[in-house]
Parts: sequence; structure tokens; C-alpha cells
Amino acid sequence: MLTGRPRPLRVAPVEAARIVAHTSKRFRFVSLTAEEYVAAVDGLAGLGHSGGMIYDALIVACARKAKASRIYTLNPRHFRLVAPDLAARIVEP
Repeated sequence: MLTGRPRPLRVAPVEAARIVAHTSKRFRFVSLTAEEYVAAVDGLAGLGHSGGMIYDALIVACARKAKASRIYTLNPRHFRLVAPDLAARIVEP
């Protein structure tokens, strides 16, 4: 959500594309199976959350799958609501 953040954190689409291209060389990509995707969305629905938190839940599901030691986000509150058990790993850059 680089382009959807409020100012001053919002970046132009061209800059967002550059950031994604640059970081794609440094990170390992993790994909969810259909079953993992459904489980993440079902878990979020079970907590009564919706909207943009669906993306947070999917990112957390990928982080769990990758056994990430840190989960960086500009919205730690939502991530902790989605995954309170991972609260110690959720950090703001």
C-alpha cells in the first residue's frame, strides 16, 4: 500500500514500482495455497474484522509460513489484532 498511504508516507506509482523492483531482488517470496488463503480470511472473519485488515491477515499468513523472525509494517496495531501471538515479532520500521 505504498501509493495508498496518507501523506507524507504516500509515494507516486512510478516510485512504488521502483521500490518493488528493488526489494524483489532482496527478499524471498512466499505464496499461499488456496487452503491457506481461505484459512487466513476465515480466521479474520471469525475475529469480526474486514476491509484492509484482510491484506494484513494474508501478510501475516505468509510471515507464519516463512517463519519470519520480524514482520515490518507501518500499521502494527492492525497486525497485532490479526496475530496477537506474533506481537513481539511485529515492528514498525
